[in-house]
Amino acid sequence: MRILLSDRLPRAFADRLALLLIVAVSLIGLWTYHDYGLGWDDFTHSQYGDLLLRYFASGLTSQRVFSFVNLYYYGGSFDLVAAWLGKHLPIDIFDLRRLLGGMVGILGMVIVWRTGRRLGGPVCGLMALCLLAICPLYYGHMFMNAKDAPFAVAVAALVYSLVRALDEFPRPTWRTVAIFAVALGFTIGTRVLGAISVVYLTAALALLLLVEWRRLGLKAAAGRMATFIGLLALGLPMAYLIMGLAWPWSVIEPLNPIHALTYYSHFWEVPWRELYEGRPVLVPDMPRTYVPTLFAVQMPEFFLALAVAGMGGALVASLFGKASPNRRAQLMLVLTAALFPILLTVVTRPVMYNGIRHFVFVTPALALLGGLAGNWAWSWAVRHGETARAAFAGIFALGILLPANEFAQLHPLQYTYYNHIVGGVRGAEPMFMLDYWGLAFKQATAELDEYVEEHRRSLPQGRKFRVAVCGPHRAAAAELGPRYETTYDTHNADFALMLDEFYCAKVQAPVIVKVERDGVVFARVYDVRGRSFPSVFASGQ
Repeated sequence: MRILLSDRLPRAFADRLALLLIVAVSLIGLWTYHDYGLGWDDFTHSQYGDLLLRYFASGLTSQRVFSFVNLYYYGGSFDLVAAWLGKHLPIDIFDLRRLLGGMVGILGMVIVWRTGRRLGGPVCGLMALCLLAICPLYYGHMFMNAKDAPFAVAVAALVYSLVRALDEFPRPTWRTVAIFAVALGFTIGTRVLGAISVVYLTAALALLLLVEWRRLGLKAAAGRMATFIGLLALGLPMAYLIMGLAWPWSVIEPLNPIHALTYYSHFWEVPWRELYEGRPVLVPDMPRTYVPTLFAVQMPEFFLALAVAGMGGALVASLFGKASPNRRAQLMLVLTAALFPILLTVVTRPVMYNGIRHFVFVTPALALLGGLAGNWAWSWAVRHGETARAAFAGIFALGILLPANEFAQLHPLQYTYYNHIVGGVRGAEPMFMLDYWGLAFKQATAELDEYVEEHRRSLPQGRKFRVAVCGPHRAAAAELGPRYETTYDTHNADFALMLDEFYCAKVQAPVIVKVERDGVVFARVYDVRGRSFPSVFASGQ
């Protein structure tokens, strides 16, 4: 009885800590969601949601949504839900989108926690949850990235459904098949890139078939595999329906998802330059090292250490371990979900830009691998007594709290986090892009408004203040409000609102607002009355 109680108590305590962390993150999200500014894509995504709502409200007859920019190549379930809620709730639509993004992100944390519990028990689930909560790529994007963050949650749900199905191999229950169907539908219906999840499942099932073949013979192993695949396939009609609801364009013509894949396999915009390793590089010319390098310098060191250890451990355990076949297949599934998209990018070298925001969807799998490594280390500590347990608990707590404290100092610009390998945001500033979304405009415009209030008697009267902008103009206009107008005209402007990125001009004029974090300026506002300068852009841009 004493052994059973000693085993149960840490497990129950881990679950209580996980629930407490989820509540804490939820409260922080409710308290801070309105701090996150607008970026380049907010307005088009909001319009896309309105058009999707109009499409469904018209009985599927309003076709304008299928010619709107290029967003019909993406799923729009997040935009649709936000538009619908915006019609029924007395909240500013962009505040609502931030709140909804936070809720979806927290749902993803819950899914990762539950997946970790299935993979390694409550301690593994707790550790995976903690790691995802301090992942700047995940937390920093979940409030304001309507494309990549919901996709990451959908992929996390799909991985959970497959881990659960492998637990029940070869006969997944109807409930598991339904979860798989919903998750698959939302994954591909959010971004067609979700189709690569077939590689994750194929890798897991290939390993499982080989292991069972050795144990049971080919005929028995193939029969069990056929049963499993056949039962999962029963969910495909539901998955197709969910995909159609999330991404209506995908089901208008059967081959539309293929057309979307073809479209995104070619770069469709005029190339621009982004800062990488200290020099402006055209985005089609980014080197193969782009994604691995940015993961190495943008993830907290503790997250990196555990994720890499988890990769090694999962690889060895899945290929050579003594665990059950389905357990080994689960490890291969999570390992492939974390590594395959990154390796594919290194091999194919597509156009890369905006840091690694397109890879938010691999962070749940990386957190799960880190949770597995942490759980293995905890099991070792348990076997070595009270001192080892206390030491490991202290190291883990420190590894989580240090980046959490740095997050608080960067708020609400957590997505610009860089680790100490590169010297934090201060060391990264001359090397990499920081605020590529332009979120610092929210604070900069608020402080400009305060300045105008304090000095209104000495400022022009009877007209709007003209603000020359380098950054997302529509976001700046929305944040500034009706008494300002944004412009590219530098000769008749009153103020200049500039992101502190390499492509924005440094103006020889008094600085009246600076948005700073850790000694790094993210945005400036200049008083340019009576001064002129050639362009809001730096020379050569």
